[in-house]
Amino acid sequence: MESSLSGLLPPSMLIDIPEIDVQHEEIFRRIETLKLSSFGSAPTSLDEFDSLINYLEWHFTSEERLALLRGVPFAEHARVHEENLQMLRKALRGVRDGSRDVHSFLRFMEYWFERHINEEDKPFAASLHAPQS
Repeated sequence: MESSLSGLLPPSMLIDIPEIDVQHEEIFRRIETLKLSSFGSAPTSLDEFDSLINYLEWHFTSEERLALLRGVPFAEHARVHEENLQMLRKALRGVRDGSRDVHSFLRFMEYWFERHINEEDKPFAASLHAPQS
């Protein structure tokens, strides 16, 4: 995986863990790509939406790996990740069955992810940066 940022991720959302910042930027890039491809119409396939959620799941395992390497407690953060994946999969099922608009799903996804970085990942990053005893 490339380890540099392209500038899509706002500086205020950087957590100063290059591997994770690059992944966060990739998630935002995928959301933006889906928004552009869906503009004015529904996408012909939801495969890229599935790919986004699968990438997010992979990203979550990256965070867990880093926590284990640093000896940082991760159970609560892992619980949040699992709840988030369930919520996002449920929302995507709504797109599939027609009860949710694809554009509202993408707006929801973008808002959720920004909130997740600010409220969950920044404190997690702080624990990774803290000296371990």
